[in-house]
Formats: sequence, C-alpha cells, structure tokens
Amino acid sequence: MKVVIQRVSQASVQIDHKTVSAIKDGLLVLLGITENDSTEDIKWLCNKIAHLRIFNDELGVMNKSLIDIKGDAIVVSQFTLMASTKKGNRPSYIKAAKPEIAIPLYEKFINTFEDLLGKKVGTGVFGADMKVNLLNDGPVTILIDSKNKE
Repeated sequence: MKVVIQRVSQASVQIDHKTVSAIKDGLLVLLGITENDSTEDIKWLCNKIAHLRIFNDELGVMNKSLIDIKGDAIVVSQFTLMASTKKGNRPSYIKAAKPEIAIPLYEKFINTFEDLLGKKVGTGVFGADMKVNLLNDGPVTILIDSKNKE
C-alpha cells in the first residue's frame, strides 16, 4: 500500500457536483492498493498515519498527531499511486489491485482508521470520477509505502 498524506486546513470530495465528504483541519489520505497488500499493511499504515506528528504544537513545532488535535480525515482510493513509469510515457497500472481485492481492503482500511481515531472519516466513492479539493496546510505532504518502512 502507498499513501500520500496531506495536512489540510480544509478538504472535500465531490461527485457529479455534489459534496460527499468535507473536513476542516486534518488529513487528506490518498490510498493506493496492490494485490499483495494485507491487513498487516492496513494496521501498520493506519497506526503510522494516526500517530504521525505533523501538526503544530503551541510553539509552532510539528509535534502533534491527528489524534492529539482531534482532527478529521478523508480517505480516497487512488489506483494511480501504483503507476509504473519505467517504460515509455504512458503509465502502467498493472500493479494496482483489481476492484474485487481493492474494495474490501479499502473498506478495512477505513474501518481500522476510524477505530484508531474514535470517529468517522470522510471517504470518496471507489471507482467514481471524483473532484478532490484541498487547501494544503504548510504545505505538508508525506509519502509512505507499507512495503518500504524507512
């Protein structure tokens, strides 16, 4: 699994000009899933994201987590994170999990993340044409790959 985490002052997801999720201060999480991903990847990533200290404390130092600030989150499935650009100019998405594998993992990710945060998180709609709007705060953008735990 790969995620792009963006610290936001606000974010929303629209489908057919209708807002399906919206948050203020928190995280927008773009999630890419491969066929080799498992519940272990989900547990590790959700725990890492929830406890990542990327929010400012009283001194303006990034020392607080999403849990600490009681922030909100939106999780959007994004198969293009699994793009391979090794050959040519047209990305290959062969590493992205097919819907029959990706949807249950996406739903498990959301449930696990909600359990850690103790609240609902916003989502997109799997496979839909979505418009994701955000105001990146900082900007702070972090990339994490569950298969490359550096």
